[in-house]
Amino acid sequence: MLGPRKPIETLINRASGHSLAKTLSWPHLIALGVGAIVGTGIYTLTGVGAERAGPAVILAFAIAGAVCACAALAYAEMATLIPAAGSAYTFSYAAMGETIAWIVGWSLILEYSLACSTVAVGWSGYLVGWIQSAGIHLPQMLLVGPHGGGIVNLPAVLVALAVMGLLIAGTRESATLNIVLVIIKLVALSIFVALALPAFQSGNLEPFMPYGFASTQIGGETRGVMAAAAIVFFAFYGFDAVATSAEEAKNPGRDLTIGIIGSMLVCTAIYMAVAIAAVGALPFLQLANSPEPLALVLRQLGHPGAAHLIALAAVIALPSVILVMMYGQSRVFFVMARDGLLPKSLAAVSPRTGAPTRITLVTGLSIALVAGIFRLDEIAELANAGTLVAFISVGACLMILRRRSPELPRLFRCPQPYVVGTLTILGCAYLLFSLPGTTLVRFGAWNVIGLLLYALYGRRRSDAARQAAAAA
Repeated sequence: MLGPRKPIETLINRASGHSLAKTLSWPHLIALGVGAIVGTGIYTLTGVGAERAGPAVILAFAIAGAVCACAALAYAEMATLIPAAGSAYTFSYAAMGETIAWIVGWSLILEYSLACSTVAVGWSGYLVGWIQSAGIHLPQMLLVGPHGGGIVNLPAVLVALAVMGLLIAGTRESATLNIVLVIIKLVALSIFVALALPAFQSGNLEPFMPYGFASTQIGGETRGVMAAAAIVFFAFYGFDAVATSAEEAKNPGRDLTIGIIGSMLVCTAIYMAVAIAAVGALPFLQLANSPEPLALVLRQLGHPGAAHLIALAAVIALPSVILVMMYGQSRVFFVMARDGLLPKSLAAVSPRTGAPTRITLVTGLSIALVAGIFRLDEIAELANAGTLVAFISVGACLMILRRRSPELPRLFRCPQPYVVGTLTILGCAYLLFSLPGTTLVRFGAWNVIGLLLYALYGRRRSDAARQAAAAA
């Protein structure tokens, strides 16, 4: 029913020409994680969370971080146990079988592609705003897709193609540039905290939980700390992209552990500091639903120049999110093709760079197409559904392989694996079913399409299915 499982040794040992070059060390991996996590979320979701939870958005960030920390611990053990590309897809193949692995891989493709396209469109908005503030007005038909009366969102297309070019140039080169972009973001957020924290007023934190703790309907709107946590959670995901780099890590046992857990600790600390500085400086009703809460805080405090610099940092550094997400999608695509679930011709590796050039090209062009044409505001939550399914599967894989194969060497051993795995599954399931009903229906439709593709193509052509048939 669930299809054949892949022996762990076959997931690690790959034939020459179909394995990725080991070019990444732990600083690259921490930067990959921070680059994916610290993105549009911290610039926008502070206001959305304050609107739902009031000053307790600080607590919402802590809860979301705790759920993600459980997932990160599970990822760290699984990535060092199976240091092969593919992340949750690969883990699921070893623990639960090919059918579940396909569903998880298909969900990851959705997560990464929509996240890339959404950030590309968001970056386009920042860039166009800056250009127009300088008195330069570009043709509207080249700034929005057909949904807005234009032809194509050209800046979004160009940034997606530029990032694609970086990844084709080589993983190490693009990861090194990502470190620079991450530093820019961290410096910008540090400046925000340094300017906003001195204006902290304890009165702005009262009442701390004006809408209560649980997610409830108040005035037709979803309010409460847990309602905010369900939203700000999505500012954290991205560290799973580090696990997709497992095959390219120079020292997987050390580097993956530091990269996954390190990026989560850095980002949780950043988010808590930014949330405390923001809601302490201004009453939460002023922050509520602001599309640019951090810039708003700085303008209200009399720092218009710093507000412009924060926005400029977003323009410069947000492509790092696109880079990491596109990197993650190309690696999942690559591994699924290498396993025979997608055409094997896509799994070619460049002899010069050791990167999967062909699949990166396909990935970049598809993301550029979606970013340039489609309206994403109604479907962006689909990316979140894909992420949560992947996290749930990794929590399950952690517990299954601890019970089935306790003798396998684990370079990082998750403490209390059954507790951590259960909390990961329950926490992510709660957040998944907190998504709007229409999002869940669309996510179901996406997986129906995926299962049809699997039944018609992948199930009969996969390496594992052929090996199982030959053994029989």
